[in-house]
Order: sequence, then C-alpha cells, then structure tokens
Amino acid sequence: MIQYSLKCADGHSFDSWFQSAAAFDKLAAAGMVSCAVCGGTQVDKAIMAPRVRPGRKAVSGVGEPEPKPAAAAASAPVPAAAPAASSPGMLSRPSGEVEKALAELRKKVEENSDYVGNNFVREARAMHLGEAPERAIHGEAKLEDARELIEEGVPVMPLPFRPGRKSN
Repeated sequence: MIQYSLKCADGHSFDSWFQSAAAFDKLAAAGMVSCAVCGGTQVDKAIMAPRVRPGRKAVSGVGEPEPKPAAAAASAPVPAAAPAASSPGMLSRPSGEVEKALAELRKKVEENSDYVGNNFVREARAMHLGEAPERAIHGEAKLEDARELIEEGVPVMPLPFRPGRKSN
C-alpha cells in the first residue's frame, strides 16, 4: 500500500491510499480517482516528503538488543484499505471555510437523500407528476434536461459538488 498526497484541478488537497504506484496511475487514467471535496476527476500527485524509516541501530539504540522481526511486525501499523470517496476517514480536512461548508453540505445531502445516478431526470419528473412517491433524491442530469425540468416546474437545484460514487 502507498499513501499519496493528491491535489485536484481546483486546488483541493487530500490524501488517499493505493495498492501501488501503478494502481494509482491506472485508476487516475481511467478517471476513477476523484477529489474528496468537489468530486473532480482531474487529480494529480502533490509534492510530498518521503517517509524514510531509520536504520535498525537508530531504532533500537546503541547497546540495546535489536527487536525480533516478529515483534517488530506485530507492533508496526497495518495500512487500512483505500477509503471510498464519500468516506472522509483517511482524507485530510478541508483547509478553508468554503471547503468546510461544501464538505458539510455534501455530507448532509448524501445522508438525507437517495442517489439515483443518471435516472435523476426520470425520477424527478415522475415525482412531480405524482407517478412516484416523493422523496429527497440527488443524481446527475445533462444541462439541457435540467433546464427542461425547471421549465416544467419541477423543483430542482444544482449542487456545488459532483456525486461521490467513484472510489479513490
């Protein structure tokens, strides 16, 4: 496992774990790595300091017996699985007030509504016409389709972030 400091095209910084450097490259090329704040998929590695472990003598100290490999392995931290985009567990905290507000809004929207993906237009129209029970939903729509919904009187609103359905 390898942890990268990442930065999106909008300047948001966050961290994420990957199985290997090649795995990051493959996922990033496929657009599967997304920003934890805005959901953008133009993500690059940020400048980061390498983590270099000190030699055994520096760890065990001069004159002290070296730890047994099994004991050292048992006390070493085990890396966690890569977090999902919607899971802020391993991600760095948003740096500015606007980013904090957007992250909180995203959390509330995802907790209190159903993600319907590309079916958003159909679901919203069906609820408006009384063909489906009303509920809070969020999803994706083309700009033209969203305009048609507004012209039909369907109450919709664009969200200031992309859905967190892709995993890092």
